[in-house]
Amino acid sequence: MSSTYHFNLITEVLDKSESVIWEEAVQEWIIDDCEEDESASEVCICGKENLRYIYTIYNKVNGKTLFPIGSSCIKKFERDDFKEQITVNEGMFKLLHAIQNDEYISLTSELFSRRVLRALYEDGAFEDNKYNDYCGDNDYDFLLKMFNKRNKQSITDRQDKKIKAILVMSIKPYLQSVLKDKIRR
Repeated sequence: MSSTYHFNLITEVLDKSESVIWEEAVQEWIIDDCEEDESASEVCICGKENLRYIYTIYNKVNGKTLFPIGSSCIKKFERDDFKEQITVNEGMFKLLHAIQNDEYISLTSELFSRRVLRALYEDGAFEDNKYNDYCGDNDYDFLLKMFNKRNKQSITDRQDKKIKAILVMSIKPYLQSVLKDKIRR
């Protein structure tokens, strides 16, 4: 980020924070929302143009918000929880697009991570149904086990079919439901 963008970011954040010390001010904020702008036409609070992923952050101390803010600026907060949330949010959008485009989906780091799988699980993407013995935990455990396999060629046809079924029956409808109003075209 150029020095002008960095200066603009610091000015905006400190202006909307209670603390006047950057290291303290960044602790006041939480990520409130994330949207995707497929046209990349949004401009960050720092002035950087062409944002694809647009965040809203909320100050938990004084109730103020900052929008739009890009992931590059959020990373400048140097908070591991923010970096993890950015990875998960953007990973969910990428996964949804791959599913919608009927791409071949495999449990590789291209579209998945342990964090993304965990977030899907914690957010309730794995529904209880007859195919998982009415226990969504089974689907999460299965996908995590398959993701952790070093040799993906050892995944059997039956296991691959189960992976595809979970993607189609659980993950796809969940992502479509949660992200439907978060994509700007």
